[in-house]
Amino acid sequence: MTETTPTAEQFWEDFYRERDQIWTGNANATLVREAADLTPGTALDLGCGEGGDAIWLATRGWQVTAVDVSATAMARGAQHAADAGVSIEWQRHDLMETFPEGTFDLVSAQFLHSPVERPDERARILRRAAEAVAPGGSLIVGGHAGWPTWAADNPPHAVHFPTIDEVIEQLDLAPGRWQVETADFVTTPSTSPDGVAGERSDSVVRVRRLA
Repeated sequence: MTETTPTAEQFWEDFYRERDQIWTGNANATLVREAADLTPGTALDLGCGEGGDAIWLATRGWQVTAVDVSATAMARGAQHAADAGVSIEWQRHDLMETFPEGTFDLVSAQFLHSPVERPDERARILRRAAEAVAPGGSLIVGGHAGWPTWAADNPPHAVHFPTIDEVIEQLDLAPGRWQVETADFVTTPSTSPDGVAGERSDSVVRVRRLA
Protein backbone atom coordinates (compact mmCIF):
# COMPACT_ATOMS: atom_id res chain seq x y z
CA MET A 1 0.00 0.00 0.00
CA THR A 2 1.35 3.42 -0.97
CA GLU A 3 1.50 5.94 1.86
CA THR A 4 0.10 9.36 1.07
CA THR A 5 1.62 12.56 2.40
CA PRO A 6 -0.82 14.33 4.71
CA THR A 7 -2.03 17.77 3.78
CA ALA A 8 -0.73 20.72 5.76
CA GLU A 9 -4.04 20.92 7.60
CA GLN A 10 -4.01 17.21 8.50
CA PHE A 11 -0.40 17.30 9.65
CA TRP A 12 -0.73 20.37 11.87
CA GLU A 13 -4.09 19.35 13.29
CA ASP A 14 -2.55 16.03 14.37
CA PHE A 15 0.50 17.89 15.68
CA TYR A 16 -1.53 20.20 17.93
CA ARG A 17 -3.93 17.49 19.10
CA GLU A 18 -1.06 15.42 20.50
CA ARG A 19 -0.88 17.65 23.59
CA ASP A 20 -3.05 20.28 25.24
CA GLN A 21 -0.28 22.86 24.81
CA ILE A 22 2.69 22.74 22.44
CA TRP A 23 4.44 26.10 22.84
CA THR A 24 5.35 28.18 25.89
CA GLY A 25 3.00 31.03 25.06
CA ASN A 26 5.91 33.47 24.93
CA ALA A 27 6.61 35.54 21.82
CA ASN A 28 9.46 34.43 19.58
CA ALA A 29 12.73 36.17 20.42
CA THR A 30 13.33 37.06 16.77
CA LEU A 31 10.06 38.99 16.62
CA VAL A 32 10.56 40.70 19.99
CA ARG A 33 14.06 41.77 18.99
CA GLU A 34 12.91 43.39 15.74
CA ALA A 35 9.40 44.67 16.53
CA ALA A 36 9.77 46.05 20.06
CA ASP A 37 10.62 49.54 18.83
CA LEU A 38 8.19 49.71 15.91
CA THR A 39 5.21 52.05 16.08
CA PRO A 40 2.04 49.93 16.45
CA GLY A 41 -0.35 49.76 13.53
CA THR A 42 -1.88 46.82 11.67
CA ALA A 43 -0.06 43.49 11.86
CA LEU A 44 -0.34 40.13 10.13
CA ASP A 45 1.05 37.07 11.95
CA LEU A 46 1.57 34.16 9.55
CA GLY A 47 1.69 30.67 11.06
CA CYS A 48 0.47 32.01 14.41
CA GLY A 49 0.20 28.63 16.15
CA GLU A 50 -1.23 29.01 19.65
CA GLY A 51 -0.98 32.78 19.46
CA GLY A 52 2.10 33.78 21.49
CA ASP A 53 3.37 36.31 18.94
CA ALA A 54 -0.08 37.67 18.08
CA ILE A 55 -0.94 38.23 21.73
CA TRP A 56 2.39 39.95 22.40
CA LEU A 57 1.77 42.31 19.48
CA ALA A 58 -1.81 43.00 20.57
CA THR A 59 -0.75 43.86 24.13
CA ARG A 60 1.61 46.44 22.61
CA GLY A 61 -1.19 48.14 20.72
CA TRP A 62 -1.10 46.41 17.34
CA GLN A 63 -4.33 45.52 15.50
CA VAL A 64 -3.50 41.91 14.72
CA THR A 65 -4.74 39.44 12.15
CA ALA A 66 -3.45 35.98 13.10
CA VAL A 67 -3.36 33.16 10.54
CA ASP A 68 -2.77 29.43 10.76
CA VAL A 69 -3.81 26.28 8.94
CA SER A 70 -4.76 24.56 12.23
CA ALA A 71 -8.15 25.39 13.69
CA THR A 72 -7.12 23.65 16.92
CA ALA A 73 -4.10 25.93 17.36
CA MET A 74 -6.14 29.06 16.67
CA ALA A 75 -8.88 28.04 19.10
CA ARG A 76 -6.23 27.83 21.81
CA GLY A 77 -4.84 31.18 20.73
CA ALA A 78 -8.28 32.77 20.90
CA GLN A 79 -8.72 31.50 24.45
CA HIS A 80 -5.28 32.78 25.46
CA ALA A 81 -6.10 36.17 23.91
CA ALA A 82 -9.37 36.34 25.82
CA ASP A 83 -7.51 35.50 29.02
CA ALA A 84 -5.03 38.31 28.23
CA GLY A 85 -7.86 40.76 27.50
CA VAL A 86 -6.84 41.52 23.90
CA SER A 87 -8.78 41.38 20.64
CA ILE A 88 -7.31 39.55 17.64
CA GLU A 89 -8.83 38.58 14.29
CA TRP A 90 -8.24 34.87 13.62
CA GLN A 91 -8.27 33.51 10.06
CA ARG A 92 -7.64 29.94 8.91
CA HIS A 93 -5.62 29.70 5.70
CA ASP A 94 -3.50 27.17 3.91
CA LEU A 95 -1.16 29.88 2.67
CA MET A 96 -0.39 27.98 -0.53
CA GLU A 97 -4.08 28.21 -1.39
CA THR A 98 -5.46 31.41 0.14
CA PHE A 99 -4.00 34.51 1.78
CA PRO A 100 -5.48 37.28 3.98
CA GLU A 101 -6.67 40.32 2.06
CA GLY A 102 -5.26 43.81 2.46
CA THR A 103 -1.92 45.30 3.42
CA PHE A 104 -0.34 45.66 6.85
CA ASP A 105 2.18 47.86 8.63
CA LEU A 106 3.90 44.73 9.91
CA VAL A 107 3.96 41.22 8.50
CA SER A 108 5.59 38.58 10.71
CA ALA A 109 6.62 35.15 9.45
CA GLN A 110 8.33 33.28 12.28
CA PHE A 111 9.65 29.75 11.73
CA LEU A 112 7.62 28.80 8.68
CA HIS A 113 9.24 25.38 8.45
CA SER A 114 7.11 22.33 7.72
CA PRO A 115 7.86 18.59 7.38
CA VAL A 116 5.12 18.45 4.71
CA GLU A 117 6.32 21.54 2.84
CA ARG A 118 5.56 21.41 -0.87
CA PRO A 119 8.09 22.39 -3.56
CA ASP A 120 8.83 26.14 -3.45
CA GLU A 121 6.18 26.55 -0.74
CA ARG A 122 8.16 28.71 1.68
CA ALA A 123 9.47 30.98 -1.08
CA ARG A 124 6.00 31.49 -2.51
CA ILE A 125 4.55 32.34 0.90
CA LEU A 126 7.36 34.76 1.68
CA ARG A 127 6.90 36.53 -1.64
CA ARG A 128 3.19 36.86 -0.91
CA ALA A 129 4.04 38.12 2.59
CA ALA A 130 6.19 40.87 1.07
CA GLU A 131 3.32 41.88 -1.20
CA ALA A 132 1.13 42.33 1.89
CA VAL A 133 3.42 44.96 3.45
CA ALA A 134 2.05 48.49 3.25
CA PRO A 135 4.31 51.38 2.12
CA GLY A 136 6.57 52.25 5.04
CA GLY A 137 5.82 48.92 6.70
CA SER A 138 8.08 46.06 7.73
CA LEU A 139 8.39 42.34 7.11
CA ILE A 140 10.16 40.25 9.74
CA VAL A 141 11.20 36.69 8.85
CA GLY A 142 12.62 34.46 11.57
CA GLY A 143 13.84 30.96 10.82
CA HIS A 144 16.04 28.16 12.09
CA ALA A 145 19.62 28.38 10.83
CA GLY A 146 20.48 24.81 11.80
CA TRP A 147 19.86 22.05 14.30
CA PRO A 148 20.44 22.80 18.00
CA THR A 149 23.95 21.88 19.12
CA TRP A 150 22.66 18.80 20.97
CA ALA A 151 21.17 17.43 17.72
CA ALA A 152 23.78 18.57 15.21
CA ASP A 153 25.82 15.34 15.27
CA ASN A 154 22.79 13.11 14.83
CA PRO A 155 19.93 15.11 13.26
CA PRO A 156 16.53 13.38 13.31
CA HIS A 157 16.06 13.86 9.56
CA ALA A 158 17.56 15.64 6.57
CA VAL A 159 16.40 19.22 6.06
CA HIS A 160 17.75 22.32 4.40
CA PHE A 161 17.74 25.43 6.57
CA PRO A 162 17.72 28.52 4.32
CA THR A 163 20.64 30.89 4.67
CA ILE A 164 20.05 34.61 5.15
CA ASP A 165 21.01 35.22 1.52
CA GLU A 166 18.51 32.58 0.42
CA VAL A 167 15.74 34.17 2.51
CA ILE A 168 16.37 37.57 0.93
CA GLU A 169 16.48 35.94 -2.52
CA GLN A 170 13.17 34.17 -1.82
CA LEU A 171 11.53 37.51 -0.98
CA ASP A 172 12.28 38.71 -4.52
CA LEU A 173 12.37 42.35 -3.42
CA ALA A 174 12.00 44.97 -6.14
CA PRO A 175 15.20 47.05 -6.42
CA GLY A 176 14.88 50.53 -4.99
CA ARG A 177 11.60 49.78 -3.23
CA TRP A 178 12.91 48.00 -0.15
CA GLN A 179 15.56 48.50 2.51
CA VAL A 180 17.15 45.56 4.30
CA GLU A 181 17.39 46.72 7.93
CA THR A 182 18.41 43.44 9.62
CA ALA A 183 20.15 40.33 8.30
CA ASP A 184 21.55 38.59 11.34
CA PHE A 185 21.78 35.49 13.51
CA VAL A 186 20.35 35.13 17.02
CA THR A 187 21.72 32.46 19.37
CA THR A 188 19.54 31.29 22.25
CA PRO A 189 19.78 28.52 24.87
CA SER A 190 18.17 25.22 23.89
CA THR A 191 17.63 22.06 25.92
CA SER A 192 16.93 18.64 24.41
CA PRO A 193 13.88 16.58 25.47
CA ASP A 194 16.14 14.47 27.70
CA GLY A 195 17.74 17.49 29.36
CA VAL A 196 20.95 18.06 27.39
CA ALA A 197 21.81 21.77 27.47
CA GLY A 198 22.93 23.52 24.31
CA GLU A 199 22.09 26.42 22.09
CA ARG A 200 20.25 27.14 18.85
CA SER A 201 21.07 29.58 16.08
CA ASP A 202 18.25 31.30 14.22
CA SER A 203 18.29 33.78 11.36
CA VAL A 204 16.30 37.00 11.33
CA VAL A 205 15.66 39.28 8.38
CA ARG A 206 13.80 42.58 8.61
CA VAL A 207 13.03 44.55 5.50
CA ARG A 208 11.09 47.80 5.13
CA ARG A 209 9.00 48.79 2.11
CA LEU A 210 9.94 52.32 1.17
CA ALA A 211 7.04 54.78 1.03
